[in-house]
Amino acid sequence: MFNFSGNRPTNLGIKDGKLAVCPGSPNCVNSQSSNPQSKIDALPFMTIADLRKVIESMERTTIIEETSNYLYAEFKSKLMGYVDDVEFYLDPSDNLIQVRSASRLGQSDLGVNRKRVEEIRSKLKSL
Repeated sequence: MFNFSGNRPTNLGIKDGKLAVCPGSPNCVNSQSSNPQSKIDALPFMTIADLRKVIESMERTTIIEETSNYLYAEFKSKLMGYVDDVEFYLDPSDNLIQVRSASRLGQSDLGVNRKRVEEIRSKLKSL
């Protein structure tokens, strides 16, 4: 039996004000990236509590870590149980929420990570 969830990455978290860079594969987006393939706009600044409320409202989501300026959640796909790692960093220097969403396994995600971040952006706007 193949494990579609993969292993939790060890390179996550905030290091010198940055989230981990995306690998070369097209299944990752990062608001701090300079690569057009993986670049996505940061989210508007708000509280961790508001961000948590939005994340918890989404299906198949588990919050793994939460601090005063960081939230890490796992999103699991419905059909095969693939896991995506999604991180949020409340960046006080830019007054934005930096975001990184990456698939653990595979090459292409068919745009799922980008769509997820845009869905979160939309839900945050409606708070």
